[in-house]
Amino acid sequence: VYAPPISYPTAGTTWQVGGSYNITWDASNPPKQITNPIGHIDLLKNNVIITGAPLANGFSILDGTHEITVPLTVEPGSGYTVVLFGDSGDISPEFTI
Repeated sequence: VYAPPISYPTAGTTWQVGGSYNITWDASNPPKQITNPIGHIDLLKNNVIITGAPLANGFSILDGTHEITVPLTVEPGSGYTVVLFGDSGDISPEFTI
């Protein structure tokens, strides 16, 4: 199982609604066989996935980065995280929008 650790956003990061940001993760040293190399990123608030479309999907988890735009429908506040799915899932530290 390949669950690359997310390196950005970090704890204390602040994003703006409507802003564009590069989510990054450590894609070095992947295993030889990855069950699902296609990535999917969701936004969570207080460990609950925000309904609607994911922040991103259809990219290679071996890329190590993917640009997203914070939806205009997101309520500003703290307790946000992103989760990167592919072969497995990894979650970022909490940050603020």
